[in-house]
Amino acid sequence: MSGRFQKGQSGNPAGRPKARRPHVSAFDIIFDRTLTVTQNGVERVLTVDEALQLKTYQAALKGSKMAVRAVLKMIEKRETALAAKVLRPQQSSIARLKPIYDSASAHEAMQVLGIASIYTNGSGDWYDGKLKLETWAVQTAISRPGRQTLSERDVDTVMRLTKDPDRLKWPRGTAR
Repeated sequence: MSGRFQKGQSGNPAGRPKARRPHVSAFDIIFDRTLTVTQNGVERVLTVDEALQLKTYQAALKGSKMAVRAVLKMIEKRETALAAKVLRPQQSSIARLKPIYDSASAHEAMQVLGIASIYTNGSGDWYDGKLKLETWAVQTAISRPGRQTLSERDVDTVMRLTKDPDRLKWPRGTAR
């Protein structure tokens, strides 16, 4: 006799299990709730997700590096979603608009988040009055695990565009 079961005998005598209700996590339950928040004397109703985003923005503005990273990820997701929405072909006879991305808005966002600031040293150099990256932001970028090795040209560019490049701690293997 080969096989586990005798001929004509089911391998699952109890039959197919009954369908279960969809898995609902504690996070789903929490995120479905709303909160009443008072801002500048005006009450607003926010979802928990919106309230958390608001707190993250406030923490980023106060200088929290983790919050800045979270806000940058939110901005990136939003930009990707907007680009997909704008670039999606429309089925109307209205003229299609081509999106124009302005680097000034990115510069403003980096200044608000404390990632970069206008550099002035009064010397009249080419970079006087230009946007320079904060040292902590550059250090975070060059210290990331899995980053590519920087060439000598890349290092020169980083040095030129960083507010205080002498304070940078370069990873091993960087051409300096």
